[in-house]
Amino acid sequence: MINVKTPREIDLMREVGIVVAGILDTIEKSVEPGVTTKELDRIAEEYVLSQNAKPAFKGYGFDRKHLFPATVCLSVDDQVVHGIPGSRILQEGDILSVDVGAVKNGYYGDAAKTFAVGEISHEKKKLMNVTYKALEIGIRNAVAGNHVEDISTSIQEYVEENGFSVVRDLVGHGIGTKLHEDPPVPNYGKRGRGALLRNGMTIAIEPMVNAGTHRVYTAKDGWTVYTTDGRPSAHFEHTVVILDGKPEILTLSNPKDPSNG
Repeated sequence: MINVKTPREIDLMREVGIVVAGILDTIEKSVEPGVTTKELDRIAEEYVLSQNAKPAFKGYGFDRKHLFPATVCLSVDDQVVHGIPGSRILQEGDILSVDVGAVKNGYYGDAAKTFAVGEISHEKKKLMNVTYKALEIGIRNAVAGNHVEDISTSIQEYVEENGFSVVRDLVGHGIGTKLHEDPPVPNYGKRGRGALLRNGMTIAIEPMVNAGTHRVYTAKDGWTVYTTDGRPSAHFEHTVVILDGKPEILTLSNPKDPSNG
């Protein structure tokens, strides 16, 4: 069931969206060679709590014996998503994908961004740029009257035109009073398929793009997803609402809709 949000609910999602954007801005200031992922997670949690919000990911999961143990997901190089912060030290040339979520007043926000750690290779720069551009293209297709897979197809086509691949085992999603709601939002598909997009719908669009094969696997920790070929992956995400037929990004520090640049 797809939950269409009221104006009041959308205002609450704007509020938590700004918190989520602030988490990414705060982490970005500390991403550098020599820092541990555990330290970045500590910084993120302090910020979330300072905003009278709570981490959305900490304690998340379907197996009560194996819930996600941290505030943010920090995934390095060939780690696609769901990396668990720990003692790993960031190295010059790494790329770090940061996936963050928060809940405030009963509503969730979700966003992700990939950062360069110092100087990175040309391939990694291109991978990051293509993934971010794919997110922008996907958001532009999130208009009333389109279908979900119009978003999906636009992302897939752009990524593959640039020689990369979209992850198929993981998808974007609806969001609101739950972190994950209907509809699923894949990063591949066929135009005209999937749920009809309507005003008041809130979705998280999140291309996960691999430099090599789209195939991935989950590590023994039960969370961290890796590329099967060991090549790097990038991840960008925004929470978006459809209003007046157009997309508005909710997870920006200074909110604006994409049509305004």
